[in-house]
Amino acid sequence: MLRLRYLALGILAVLALTYVLSAQGTKKTDAWRETFAVDKANLADSGRNPYFILEPGYRLSFEHGKDTLIITVTDETKIVDGVRTRVIEERETEGGQLIEVSRNYFVIDKITKDVYYFGEDVDEYKNGKITGHGGSWLSGVNGARFGLMMSASPKVGDKYYQEQAPKVAMDRAEIISVTENLKIPAGAFKDVLHTRESTPLEGGSEDKWYAPGVGLIKDADFVLAKAEPGKTMASKVGWIRSLKLLFSFLNSSELPQ
Repeated sequence: MLRLRYLALGILAVLALTYVLSAQGTKKTDAWRETFAVDKANLADSGRNPYFILEPGYRLSFEHGKDTLIITVTDETKIVDGVRTRVIEERETEGGQLIEVSRNYFVIDKITKDVYYFGEDVDEYKNGKITGHGGSWLSGVNGARFGLMMSASPKVGDKYYQEQAPKVAMDRAEIISVTENLKIPAGAFKDVLHTRESTPLEGGSEDKWYAPGVGLIKDADFVLAKAEPGKTMASKVGWIRSLKLLFSFLNSSELPQ
């Protein structure tokens, strides 16, 4: 009888330990990453990874009915939290009227190619006039900290904060898939990255899709209509075209005897 009692206690102890370990594992998996091991000396204001292009002149134009969203990597930079960041401008219209212009500050790690978000300045418009600056924040100001915008090697299930400005902006993203296919007006894309964004400041979520070599191609209801290469890529394309013309000329010309 005593043996059975000890055996029962042993089984209960194993079950309890299993539950605790399982709970700890779940807690770890469900946690949103808030800190990122970054050496600021490795951060640059220009570059690219498979899903995010940070090259001056690069522009993505989105449409949703009569509404538009234009994202432009500008020539401008801004020092934020001791780091020189690249300014990306977003201009959004609704029914032909400008409703928001934001200047977002990004950097890319030269080693890992991960892209980090250091803040934004927002201008909200109504009838052509600025009415507010909701959502504005800067890393290093009022307790705000930079977040991860886009990993160079995203993994399904990864969850991380993009913005960390308490009571102002706390957007976070979860990797849903890296193998989706998506067909939109700009073309058909494979191996698309699918993320789901949310914030503890509000309810609900919003999905986004990124294509390798292009970047964002669908933002909720906005779909990519056109992508324009940045200056770096345009320069490379120009050189490639020039070389092709040169080789074509040499191949078609007769060498002197």
